[in-house]
Amino acid sequence: MSKKMMMCAAALGIALLSGCATVPMESAEKDKELKAFPVPSQDQAGLYIFRDSSLGPILKKTVKIDDQVIGETAINTYLYRAITPGQHVLATESEFGDNTLTINAEAGKNHYIRQYIKLGVFAGGANLEQVSELEGQKGVAETELAR
Repeated sequence: MSKKMMMCAAALGIALLSGCATVPMESAEKDKELKAFPVPSQDQAGLYIFRDSSLGPILKKTVKIDDQVIGETAINTYLYRAITPGQHVLATESEFGDNTLTINAEAGKNHYIRQYIKLGVFAGGANLEQVSELEGQKGVAETELAR
């Protein structure tokens, strides 16, 4: 490979890696409202799924609740949904299929899930972990509400 072709390939690689994925965003008012962490009604549970890592800035990752897509995340975004109390299976796309996390949503309580990017063989994957209220509120406060 010629030196010129190698330089072009390197420039293209840098351009691809320096971009950031974008997803549809909610209004600033809705973001502010949810960052007050309102307590859900007694027949609902609140679910915050946030992605606060800077790893994988060009990756968008789909998130599902009980096999229903609720949205996509990008770097420094979060999703919020009011859900029914009880057991739910959360899923996020990864390199070779979805990674899942089962949670037991408690009525009248907010639950916080961190989505994190992990390196893969061919592409970056994602996984989910439930975190404490304190850690979750900090993560959500540092991110913006996606649709």
